[in-house]
Amino acid sequence: MMKGLKKWRLFSVLAALTIFLSGCGEEYLSTLTPAGQVGRDQFNLLLLSSAIMALVIIVVGIIYVVAIVKFRRSKLGEDFIPKQVEGSHTLEIIWTVIPIILLLILAVPTVFYTYKHADVAGMADVNAEGNKTALTVNVTAKLYWWEFEYPDLGVVTAQELVVPTNEKVYFNLKAADVKHSFWIPTAGGKMDTNVDNVNQFYLEFDKESAGLEQGVFYGKCAELCGPSHALMDFKVKTMNRPDFDAWVAKAKSTEHVAVGDSAKQGEALFSSAGCIGCHATSVAGTGGSMGPNLGTFGDRNRVAGFMDHTKENIKSWINDPQSYKPGNKMPQPEDLNNGKKFTDEQLDALADYLMELSVEK
Repeated sequence: MMKGLKKWRLFSVLAALTIFLSGCGEEYLSTLTPAGQVGRDQFNLLLLSSAIMALVIIVVGIIYVVAIVKFRRSKLGEDFIPKQVEGSHTLEIIWTVIPIILLLILAVPTVFYTYKHADVAGMADVNAEGNKTALTVNVTAKLYWWEFEYPDLGVVTAQELVVPTNEKVYFNLKAADVKHSFWIPTAGGKMDTNVDNVNQFYLEFDKESAGLEQGVFYGKCAELCGPSHALMDFKVKTMNRPDFDAWVAKAKSTEHVAVGDSAKQGEALFSSAGCIGCHATSVAGTGGSMGPNLGTFGDRNRVAGFMDHTKENIKSWINDPQSYKPGNKMPQPEDLNNGKKFTDEQLDALADYLMELSVEK
C-alpha cells in the first residue's frame, strides 16, 4: 500500500514540474528563444557548456558501467584482484590534460564574449553634425520599478522600455536605493545595478515585439532586493527605426489634456492630492522623479508592472498599493486624502484620467 502511495507521490511531483516547465519556452520571456545577437551568443555558450557537461557525464557513466560489468564478482570470482594502476603516469596525465582542454574550450569563448559585450566604445560615436549615432538609455532601478531615460532624446518612461530593432542599444545601469539586476531574458544581459557606480553594456533586438502574444518582451530584476522583488517586472517594446523615431517625435510633442468629465475630475484630484509631486505626466524631460513617469500609462499592458491593465486593477492598486507590492514607496490613499480612503467615484476619476495618458493612441 505504502509503495503504491509513494509512486503516486512521484507522479504528482512530475506532473507539477511539467506545469512549471511548460512556461520555459515562451518567446517573450525565455532565454531559450533569443531575440538578439547578445542573447544568441549567451545561448550558444549555454549549449557549449551543457554539451561539455553531458560529454563528461556520458564518458564517466560508460566507464562506470564497463567496470561493473567487466569486473563483476559473479564472473571473476571472489579472489580476483584487477590490475592495480595506482601511480600510473599515463592515467594521471590523461585525467589532468582532458579537464584542462575542456576548461579551455569553455573559457576561451566565455572570455571573448564577456569582453565583446562589455565594449561600449560605440556609445560615444558621433556623426558629422556632432550628434550621437547610437541610442543610449539610462536605466535606474528603484523599489520596485524601473525608470528609462533617453538622455540624447529628452524622453523618459517608466516600467516600459521602447527600443529600435537591428542596432546596438547602449545602457547605463544604476540603482537609486539598493542593489538590483537588469535582465531581459530573451535579449541577454543580467547585469547588476549598483548605487555607487554605473555599469554599462549593450543589447541588440532583431524582432519587433508587436507580433508576440503579449505584444512585449519581459524584463525582470534578477537580484533579490526586498519583499516585492518577484513583482519588479518591466516590459520591452521593440520596433523598427522609422517607427521608433515617430514614437520619439510624438512623445516629445504630446500634451496630455483630459477629455471626459470623469477624466477631468481625475486630473484635478491627481493634482490636489499631491500625486503630481511624485509622478510626471509627460515623457518629455529628464529622469529622477520619485515615482514612475505616467506619461505612457495608457499604452502599458500592466499595472504596477505585473497586474492586468484594467480599470478595476488601477483602482485596486491606488486604493491599497501595499497589499499588492509590499515595501513599495507608493503612499496609501489615507496619506493623500486627509486620512480617508478614496471614494469609488474618486477612484473611477483617477483611473479614467490615467488611462488617457498615452503617446501611442
